[in-house]
Amino acid sequence: MEPKTGTQDGARTIDRTLHAAVAKVTQGISPYAFAESQFDWAWHFAASPGLAAETVTRFAQSLARIALASAQRQMGRDAPDPFPRNGDPYERDPLWSTPPFTLARQAHLALTDAALFAVRQTRGVSAIDQARTEFLVRQTMEALAPHNNPFVNPDFWRRTLAEGGLNLWRGAGNLIEDVSRRLDHRPPAGAEAFTVGGNIAVTPGKVVFRNRLIELIQYAPQTGDVHAEPVLIVPAWIMKYYILDLSPENSLVRWLAQRGHTVFMISWRNPGPGDRDISFDDYRRDGVMAALDAVTAIAGGRQVHACGYCIGGTILAIAAATMARDGDRRLKSVTLLAAQTDFSEAGELMLFVDESQVSFLEDMMWDQGVLDTWQMAGAFQMLRANDLVWSRILREYVLGERDTLTDLMAWNADQTRMPALMHAQYLRGLFLENRLTAGRYAVEGRVIALRDIDAPVFLVGTEKDHIAPWRSVYKFRLFADTEVTFVLVAGGHNAGIVSPPGKANRHYRIASAAHDDKYVDPDTWRTRAPAHEGSWWEAWGDWLAARSDPARIAPPPMGRPEGALGDAPGTYVFT
Repeated sequence: MEPKTGTQDGARTIDRTLHAAVAKVTQGISPYAFAESQFDWAWHFAASPGLAAETVTRFAQSLARIALASAQRQMGRDAPDPFPRNGDPYERDPLWSTPPFTLARQAHLALTDAALFAVRQTRGVSAIDQARTEFLVRQTMEALAPHNNPFVNPDFWRRTLAEGGLNLWRGAGNLIEDVSRRLDHRPPAGAEAFTVGGNIAVTPGKVVFRNRLIELIQYAPQTGDVHAEPVLIVPAWIMKYYILDLSPENSLVRWLAQRGHTVFMISWRNPGPGDRDISFDDYRRDGVMAALDAVTAIAGGRQVHACGYCIGGTILAIAAATMARDGDRRLKSVTLLAAQTDFSEAGELMLFVDESQVSFLEDMMWDQGVLDTWQMAGAFQMLRANDLVWSRILREYVLGERDTLTDLMAWNADQTRMPALMHAQYLRGLFLENRLTAGRYAVEGRVIALRDIDAPVFLVGTEKDHIAPWRSVYKFRLFADTEVTFVLVAGGHNAGIVSPPGKANRHYRIASAAHDDKYVDPDTWRTRAPAHEGSWWEAWGDWLAARSDPARIAPPPMGRPEGALGDAPGTYVFT
C-alpha cells in the first residue's frame, strides 16, 4: 500500500464528500449495489433466449386463462380466478370481483407471476443479486398494483362521485400539511395528541443514574412486596425507550410493576454530530454494564433479570457472553425480544448490506457525524412500501382520509440518530461479517461466545417481523448451551412485542429446550410447539416468577442514598 500523502488525503476527502452528497439524495442507499444486481440479472437473462420465450409463453397462457374464466362467468358458469388472493385489499371490496376491475387485478397478478418467474429461473445470477432483483420487482409491481392506482381502484370512483370531488380537496390539504411538516422537521399530523410524560411514558419512577450515554429509570413499586430480583430492560437506541412504556394500557413496564417486579429501564441519549466517535462497545460498557452496576447497588447485590429489545437485545447478548467469559454471575436470566445474534439470515435488510452499501453509508456518516432519523426511516419504509407508502398515498391524498395515530404510531415518529462509528461497527462486525456467531467477535481484546451464557434465556420472535425475522432470532438456540424458551408471537417487530393481555387477535407458540436437547430447526419447531391464545406477556411473567426467589421482599429504595436525579421520564428522552 502506498503511503498516504497530503494530496492523497485531499483526494479521498473529495471522493467521500461526493459519496456523502449522493447518499443524502438516495437516503443512504448505494446506487451501485442495486445497479450491479440489475446488470447481473439482465445480462444473464439476455443470454437466455429460451427462458425469455418461456416467460412470454407463461404470461400469454395466464392471460388466456383469465379471458376464459371471465367468459365462463359472463355465461353464468362458476369459474375460479386463475390467480386467487386472500387477505389483501381486493378481498375487502366486492367490486374487485366484477369486470373490469377483476380483469385489471388478474392481469397485474399474471404480470407479477411472469416477472418473478424470469428473475427466479435465470441461471448464473449470484444469490444476492437475484434476491435484490426480486425485491425490486416486488416493489415495482406493488407500486403498479391496481388497488394503488386511483383511476382503477373502485374506491376512488365511489368516493369521488359521492362527494363531488371533496375527497381530492381534502387529500391535497393532507399532502400540503405533510410536506410542510416534513420540511419543518415536525412530527406527523395527530402526533400532538401524545405527549411524553403527559399521556405516554407516565409510569411513576425516578432517574437514579446518568452518564454521557444513558439515564437509568427506576419505576415505583405498585405492590406491597416484590420479587427479590429486579428486572433491567435494555431497549433499542435506534428509537426512544418508551415503546415499552406507552399509554398505561399498553405499558409493559406498568404491567411488570403491577405483577410485583422492581423495574429499571435504560433511556438512551439521542446522539448528535459531536458523538461521531461513540463506539458499539461504548453502548455495552457505558450502557448495559453501567446500568447493571447501578441496579445491583440499589438492589443490594441481588441477581438481575435482564431484558433486551431489538439492537438492545443484541448488545445485551454480547454483554451476557462477556460476563460469562469473565466469571460475572449477576444475571439471573436473559430475555431477548425480537433481537438477532446471528445475521446470516437477517431478512430483507441484508439486501442493503454489502461492502458497497456499508462504505457508502460510512462516507455519509463521516460527513454528518451521525445517521440521521429520516435516512433510517427510508430504508424501513422500503421493506413495507405497500403498507407504509403506496396505500397511505391513496388513502390520505386521494380518498382524503386521515389515519388516526395510535400511541405506537406516535412513538414510531419520535426517531433518533446513530453515531457514525457505532453504526459502521455494527454493520461491518455483525451484519456484514457475522462475527458474533462465527467465533470472531472480540470484547476488550478477547473473543466471546454465546455458548458461555449459562443463565436461562427467554427468546421472543414475531411472525411478521421485517427487521428481525423470527427464524433469524430463533437461531440463538443453535449457538446456546443453556435452557432456552422460544416464543413465536403474532404481529410484527413492534406490535408483536407491545401485546398487553386483553388485546384482540393475539396468539403465540411456546416451547422450552434444555441445554443438552437436540437442535430442532425453526419450521419443525413451529409445527410442534403448542399454540395459545392471548398475550405472551402472561407466559413471560410466569417464566420470570418461576426463576425468581420464591420469597418476596420489601421494595428496594428508590435510587441510591444520595437521592434521585429527577422524575421519570427523565431528560434524555427529549433530546
